[in-house]
Amino acid sequence: MSKAGGLAAFLVVLGTVAEVGAQQSWNAPFGGTWSATLALLSEYSYRGISLTERQPGILATIGYELPIVPDKVHLYLETWGANVHFSPAVATEVTASASLIFYALDRKLSVWLSFSRFNYLEAPRELSYNYNEFALWAGYDFGAMRLSGTLAYSPSYYADSGAAWYKQAEVSVPLKFIPLDEGIALKAFASVGNQYIERYLNSGLPGDNYWDWEIGLRARVFQVDMALSYVDTNLDVAGCSNTRNCEGRVILKMSKTF
Repeated sequence: MSKAGGLAAFLVVLGTVAEVGAQQSWNAPFGGTWSATLALLSEYSYRGISLTERQPGILATIGYELPIVPDKVHLYLETWGANVHFSPAVATEVTASASLIFYALDRKLSVWLSFSRFNYLEAPRELSYNYNEFALWAGYDFGAMRLSGTLAYSPSYYADSGAAWYKQAEVSVPLKFIPLDEGIALKAFASVGNQYIERYLNSGLPGDNYWDWEIGLRARVFQVDMALSYVDTNLDVAGCSNTRNCEGRVILKMSKTF
């Protein structure tokens, strides 16, 4: 079964990476801040593929942010854990990442340079499920909408699949014209991505690339983040290791930062 991973996977479950700074935090050493988030999902899906066989998922993350040049250059470190379900009996994903964040134009422009290490605790070492990934994320807030894009590269992808590239573009639009309580913020979003894998047969795919897309709504309701979206890929059951993990479906996500 193919597996998907990428830039700040937990942090983009409910919103764009650039919105992380709006989350709650508390003081940490060296002038930095800590943050911790818990998310409940109808399923853990990323890059269009369900990692929990379309069953509920739970994710938890701890982050540390340090302003190197305040409001210009920040260091962000995080680790997150999630339940997954794919052969042979892999149930736990633990990931660590380090990012440099660059802000410009009153934070309307954000650029992330990241390194992530994905680990699957139950997987035998010879299967080479663990892998590294480098990523570039950039986004610009035009006010009426936000445009963002991701380019991620792994020199040796999941299951010894060789070089892998992921490209994604997203647009989100605040729905300010809808009358809502002051404690509620609503956005519509849509994204499309393409995953290329050099030795795709090792990942259980029928070709060296596939497409994924998502469209939905995100809401912040009194400090609780929620998202309801439709997710799909161009992979059929036969092209998804004879599973329904790549079919179109509706996913609900909720998270709270403490």
